[in-house]
Amino acid sequence: MTYLTRVKTATLATCAMLGVTGASVPAQAADFYASKQIVFLIGGDAGGGYDLYARALSRHMNRFIPGNPVFVPRNQPGAGSGTAAAYLASVAPKDGTTIGALFPGVIIGPLLEEKQQGLYDPTKFVYLGSADSGTRVCITYENSKIKTFEQTQTNKVIIGASAAGGSTRDYAYLHQNAAGGQFNVVSGYKGTVDIFLAMERGEVDGMCGLDWSSLKSQRPSWVAEKKINILVQNGLESEPELDKMGVPTIWKFIKKDEDKRAVEMVFSQQIFGRPYIAPPGTNADQVKLLRDAFMQTVKDPEFQADTEKNRLDVTPSSGERVQSVVEKLYATPKETIKRAKEIISPPA
Repeated sequence: MTYLTRVKTATLATCAMLGVTGASVPAQAADFYASKQIVFLIGGDAGGGYDLYARALSRHMNRFIPGNPVFVPRNQPGAGSGTAAAYLASVAPKDGTTIGALFPGVIIGPLLEEKQQGLYDPTKFVYLGSADSGTRVCITYENSKIKTFEQTQTNKVIIGASAAGGSTRDYAYLHQNAAGGQFNVVSGYKGTVDIFLAMERGEVDGMCGLDWSSLKSQRPSWVAEKKINILVQNGLESEPELDKMGVPTIWKFIKKDEDKRAVEMVFSQQIFGRPYIAPPGTNADQVKLLRDAFMQTVKDPEFQADTEKNRLDVTPSSGERVQSVVEKLYATPKETIKRAKEIISPPA
């Protein structure tokens, strides 16, 4: 059974579960947030895709929480949002007054990166929902000689990337190790904004592991004016918009079945592409309020108008669904985990 099949099964189970979770919130929980603030830790730099989504959510979500708490967005980048994850796991109060927006790589990271093990346990986080479950792309800038993925298999290409654990680094090596891209990966950039600038300056040819929705919201002119070459799309399923543009999927270039299973595992993190998280042990009453508020927010016309204005795609998943997917991810067979670790690491 593939990850996609398991995820669809989990979704059906979650929908059934959601049908019986409409009980009212206790009065004491409904009064809890009156005159309070909710610190919203954003595990990425200001101006990046995760920042834009989190700030849009923070502008609206308080309207759906009894007591109308004030949301206070606070950027805490570092280690591919691992710094924010460690804070949520060990320091943040567990009363629903601190939540986080983390990169999905941080959630899958302890499975794939030994140095992340022990810092936090992603299965213990409380998942409030995800704003998007989308496709990632590998791109080069208009001044690059590399225009197609086929060309990367026979020509050297310089790819900008963040630190270990970030999707731009992991996916760069994934394309190299599983699909034969001749990549020279230059890592250490703070975030996508810095890699964009490096592309414009000609320091690097492009980047991989970039969310398609982030590209459209952060650099809409690049897409509209065709200033980039979209080499390949990454996802468990193809993206219709990219299909119409003739962008191939990565599956075309992966030949080995064991590599396909490992790549499926890595791509499963895209199901929770914009996850919002509360610390382990957060009070169940506050969790219900926050989960309900998230789902009400993403369906709200004002929020939808805000995200449309800022070119943010929203394909939400409930907190219950994300929780289920993470649990299944951590039940992956050891041999698949081992190969996935090799695929996202620098070649030996």
